[in-house]
Amino acid sequence: MSDWFRLSSDGSILLTLHIQPGASRSECAGRHGDALKIRLAAPPVDGKANAALLAFVAERLGLGRSAVSLKSGQTSRRKILLVTGSSPAAVAGLADKN
Repeated sequence: MSDWFRLSSDGSILLTLHIQPGASRSECAGRHGDALKIRLAAPPVDGKANAALLAFVAERLGLGRSAVSLKSGQTSRRKILLVTGSSPAAVAGLADKN
């Protein structure tokens, strides 16, 4: 298992992400230490980047928006997301997608 995501005992998956808001387009940008770096086109204003992040991850995993939630890092670039209803293989594929 990768160090940027962990499988919980209840089957949910915790993702450790490093976010770069205000990018020209939203994309996965590889590793950033022990986190997956994601560039977001949304600005870091009024929670727009957080909402865009949740929608981006849900879309990439083929899940509904309610399956992805922000566990910690509301105002930080380092965020922990909780994902339900996805497999570890699908989550690992996030790092390969742009």
